[in-house]
This record gives sequence, C-alpha cells and structure tokens, in this order.
Amino acid sequence: MTEPRGDVIAHSQADELTAAQPAWLEQRLEWFRDLRFGLFLHWGIYCQWDCCESWPLVEEDTWARPDDMACWRERDRDFARFCRDYRQLNRTFNPLDFDPQRWARAAAAAGMGYVTFTTKHHDGFCMWDTRTTDYRITGPDCPFHTDARSDIVGRVFDAFRGQGLAISCYFSKSDWHTPYYWHPGAPARTRNPNYDTHAHPERWEQFVRYTHAQVEELMTGYGPIDVLWLDGGQVRPPDQDIRMADMAAMARRHQPGLIVADRTVGGPYENLITPEQLIPDTPLAVPWESCLTMGDSWKYVPHDRNKPVGQLLRMLVEVVAKGGNLLLGTGPTPDGTLTAEALTRLDEIGAWMTVNGEAIRRSRPVAPYSEGNVFYTRRGETAYALVFDAEESVELRGLQPPDGAAVRLLGWPAALTWTRADHAARVTLPAAARAALPTGPVVFRFPLQTR
Repeated sequence: MTEPRGDVIAHSQADELTAAQPAWLEQRLEWFRDLRFGLFLHWGIYCQWDCCESWPLVEEDTWARPDDMACWRERDRDFARFCRDYRQLNRTFNPLDFDPQRWARAAAAAGMGYVTFTTKHHDGFCMWDTRTTDYRITGPDCPFHTDARSDIVGRVFDAFRGQGLAISCYFSKSDWHTPYYWHPGAPARTRNPNYDTHAHPERWEQFVRYTHAQVEELMTGYGPIDVLWLDGGQVRPPDQDIRMADMAAMARRHQPGLIVADRTVGGPYENLITPEQLIPDTPLAVPWESCLTMGDSWKYVPHDRNKPVGQLLRMLVEVVAKGGNLLLGTGPTPDGTLTAEALTRLDEIGAWMTVNGEAIRRSRPVAPYSEGNVFYTRRGETAYALVFDAEESVELRGLQPPDGAAVRLLGWPAALTWTRADHAARVTLPAAARAALPTGPVVFRFPLQTR
C-alpha cells in the first residue's frame, strides 16, 4: 500500500472510469459488488520489524523512517545499514504457526466474501514458489523453505477458496530488489527506476519480462483467481511502460473473467478503484472498495490498537450504503498467526453479520444513502435502514415505508409498531429487542415505496 490518498483522488479516478465496459466485465463487476466485504492480509518479511512495509527502503520517503521506530534507532539511523538488514529479513522469516485455514474460517464467519493477499510487496520478496528469483519464501536462504507449507500463496488461496471466498491477488508492479528496476550501479533515492528507461531500453525490457513472468506464474499455478490487484501506480507510461495491455490479455487467457485493478492509473485496466484509508464523501459512479485498516497499520506491528467493533461496523455500513466494498486490512504475525484481538474483532463482526448480513451482501445503494445515524441499502424492492445508537423510537425521513407496510427488525420475530407524523416514519423499538441483538446498528426491513 501507499500513503493515504485524498477523497478528491477517488472522485477523479471515478471520472476516468465512467466509459462503458464490455458486457462480460460489467457482469463480473456486478458480481464483485455483491461480495461487499473482504479481508486484506498484508504479510511479508517486514512483519518481523516495527516499520511499515517496504517504504523505508526509499531514501526520499523519510516519513517511513520516524525517529521513534525501534528498528531504525537500533541501526543508529544509518540508512545503508537499515536497508542491508531489511533485505536480509528473508534469512529469519520462519512462520512455523502458519495456519491459513484458521484465517479463512474467521473471515467466512465474519461474513466476508473475498480475500486480498500480498503475493509480493514493493520490496520484491515473493510469497510463492517463483522461478524468477531466489528472493522468495521457498528460496534456499529462507528457513521456511524446508516446510511442507512453504508455498504460502498456494496455501492461502486454497484455504480461502475452501471456505467459499473469492480470491484477489495483490501484486506490486514496482520491485525494489530486482536489478532490472533498481540497478546496483547507481543510488536508488526514489520509488522509481534509478536509471533512464528510455536510455536503457534493454534493461527496462528485462524488467517487463520479469514482471510478466511472475504474473503468469500466479495466474497459472494457483487455481482460479478473481481479481488481479496491482499496486505501484507509478509504473505506467510513458517512462515505465509495462505493456499493461499485453499483461492483462495474458492473465485473462489463463483466468477468464479476471477483474484487474491497476490502481491509481486509470484507463481500461483499472476496473475498480481502491481509495485508501478513506471513505468517499459521496457515492461513486463506478465499482470501488475502500481499503481501511482494522488497527493503525496495514501490517502486523506489536501493540497496534484495533478499532472497536462499533467503529468497524460503521465503516462497513457507510461504505456499503455509498455503493462500495469494504476491504478490511490486518497483518499476520511473524509466527504466522492473526492476533487474538484481530480474531476477536472478526468474531464480533460475524455475530452482527449473522443477524444483519442480508442488508450488506448483494445490496445496492439507495438515495438518500444516509441521514445522521441512519444508513440505507436496498435489495430489489426491499429497503433496509441501518440505525446506529438506536433508542426506543427511531425516526426515518429520507426513506420511509409505504402506508400500511410491515416494518421488521432483523433478528426479531414480530413486526414493529410504527406511525407517520411530521413527514417522518417513527418506529417503536422494543427494549427487549435492543437488549437481545448483537452489538452494532439495528436494521429495519420494509418495502420500497412504489410510484
């Protein structure tokens, strides 16, 4: 992932994606919208340190090396020493408690529909058994390479498919380990190639072939893939032309129906946009997912503080009410486990989704989307009002049930009493119902008004 991006960027990207898509892709994107909720697992060798993932390797990105970061202080804030030691983290990465089935069960129980997993971040370390480099989880320098579970990408994808979840394959186009991107003969001060790609086309061509080969491995050796989620948006024409059309065509030959998210680039291969650490102010006219973290960091960091379940549910509801998917991020530990707190949050979300998931999954936005603590979704001719901090009487103004219609409370057997007054529908919420339902918003279901 990158630094947080502003809402204006999300809307400008949406403007670039309003052109008509092929019919098959429109259908696939509607399927993707149905999922509504996914888990982003950000995992790599960087989980062993308290730094953020990959970015401290970029000399100019000083924000990624704060003075209070332990792994930076312990190396006397010596950038060369830091980079050398970071690159050798593959020699100590040994996640012996790796259990992707546990992760997949937790995601499925939370009501999630898909997983996005980091097959390779910008630092270039590959979490699958690639033939393109020894800088990989199955490489001879990595102690985990002797483990029967060492091809981590395969184990993760199989585990989540086994729970019925779709697969979104994260892959960084930029690669700060291969000499084809950062050539060892020159300093690498920025996140871009450290040479002129036009002056050295043969070197750049090696990088393009290297990248295409890695993507083809992932598209051919790891079962059905639903989304190719490409990070590293600076890799684009004119200076970093990776021949995206060729790469996408190759990937789709192997994976028919593949959705491509060439994030932040725009054009025909950014089939959905991925605003990061933000929720757009208003609904967007194109498929999108908000990428938000469960805690403060994308990756595992000791003592990270996960958000309370009420805040996580509000994020989910607000995103879905605006027509997006929520991709909720957390990071496994160096041992290969999810933290107890992360698992607790998934359990808590799952308790709410078990009762109220029909207002989330396969839902679509409906105006006015929200008013105060009330959010609206719809499925066909059925409307849902998701109400936070509900009291004994709830007022619905923007979207109201038709006269005489039954108003139901998800998770409660009896129809509710309601009246219309002052241009609002006032729904009485029994105290016993509020006490019996799981933590989070209550959800009313009623027919949409017909005109």
